[in-house]
Amino acid sequence: METSFDPDLIHAIFKLVCSSSAERDEETEAVDVEVGAGASKKSRPTTAHHSALSVSCELLRLFVAEAIERTAIIAEAEGANKIEPTHLERILPQLLLDF
Repeated sequence: METSFDPDLIHAIFKLVCSSSAERDEETEAVDVEVGAGASKKSRPTTAHHSALSVSCELLRLFVAEAIERTAIIAEAEGANKIEPTHLERILPQLLLDF
């Protein structure tokens, strides 16, 4: 099996996204919210099951590998020896639609 992303790194990214999302949600005023309905999103711990992290790592690895492959094809078609950001910009819309 090919090397994948570190599950601890992916978990840290998930925690960062969840905490920033919770902060944004707290900044906006909610309408018709019950008082005392539960803990706020910010105070809840962020947990992830090991198998979910493993699947996320593998999906991210496949996404990056496919992006590199498609970008290399575009660069090769243009006769470039190096992948440039403009090559990635060209394939990104279709890549995101495919995934």
